[in-house]
Amino acid sequence: MKINQHYLQLETSYLFTMIGKKVAAFQEQHPDVSIIRLGIGDVTLPLCPAVVQALESASKEMGTAETFHGYGPEQGYDFLKGKIAGYYAERNVMLEEDEIFVSDGAKSDLGNILDLFDADNTVLVPDPVYPVYVDTNIMAGRRIIFANADASNGFLPLPDEKTDADIIYICSPNNPTGAVYDHAGLKEWVEYAKKRDAVILFDAAYESFVADPTLPRSIYEVEGAKEVAIEFCSFSKTAGFTGTRCGYTIVPKALVRGGVMLNSLWLRRQTTKFNGVPYIIQRGAEAVFSEEGRRQTLANIDYYRQNARILADTLDRLGIRYTGGKNSPYIWMECPNGMKSWDFFDYLLENAGVVGTPGAGFGANGEGYFRLTAFNNHQNTAEAAKRIEKLLGGCSK
Repeated sequence: MKINQHYLQLETSYLFTMIGKKVAAFQEQHPDVSIIRLGIGDVTLPLCPAVVQALESASKEMGTAETFHGYGPEQGYDFLKGKIAGYYAERNVMLEEDEIFVSDGAKSDLGNILDLFDADNTVLVPDPVYPVYVDTNIMAGRRIIFANADASNGFLPLPDEKTDADIIYICSPNNPTGAVYDHAGLKEWVEYAKKRDAVILFDAAYESFVADPTLPRSIYEVEGAKEVAIEFCSFSKTAGFTGTRCGYTIVPKALVRGGVMLNSLWLRRQTTKFNGVPYIIQRGAEAVFSEEGRRQTLANIDYYRQNARILADTLDRLGIRYTGGKNSPYIWMECPNGMKSWDFFDYLLENAGVVGTPGAGFGANGEGYFRLTAFNNHQNTAEAAKRIEKLLGGCSK
């Protein structure tokens, strides 16, 4: 028996596991310190009432023989896929329901989609980047190359014609930098993928935070994208489903590689390895698209946007450069006085009791940067901003 040796090339600990251990150790030594967590991108507001009501109603259905649901379709129930298709249609993106696959979250599908691709493919990811993109390809032994994202390009790299890649990861709004591509930028990536016969894996998990109507929320708003892109989205940040688990992936029928529709391959993969999202959860997700559900979830999103503004305004007063915070729940700030990102993590934790995420954990270009999230409550966010301003007021650039 042989193990997968590629796993031995991974970092021994996942980024957020390392952060958790550091914070736990500090808290044990300083039990009286009130720690405010602006690190991991988990939501704090509860599920909206319309979703809770739908979950309760669906749960009752499961208690009687007449309305009980056993195994459902692996790719999702039509009642939810129809609502998702309607959501896209509002932005003039027309999808067939069998191009939509309901899952337990974008993270799962971003890793599982790699089953469709040979290990010999070259993968292009931005740096800095969400660690899952890199780690899942290391596990498969793929060659990974990086597109430099830095302050000079607003952390939104564009294609380099000298680079040849088969699989391309794009996240917009971006995690961790909060930067958002415009139509022109995505169009360049679509054209690049067409020339290379590549596939774009487009992570749209934070699309609901885009407030600027001129910015795209789906790559399919760009002409020709259905021929090159698979899109991943989630209810986690849109509707607080981080603990409820539901998302969806779009695999257009127009996306053909090697003479085969990837839609057919993904369907085959899912029906073999996945038993679908529970009926109760899908009814809850359906309620997100109801009139009340949309009003209530938008109120939650606006709540987090206000938190982002509190943090961004604080950095503005301090004169610290950052991206994000406008159409994203993330603020990607430059560490003051050239500090290394892990050093700044320790400095902020020890002197202000505030936890963020060191940029170095997202790649080499993340060194010297730090990610804050807007997913705490108003009171904690305002207090964290106050502590940061007091601590950095005399030492920022």
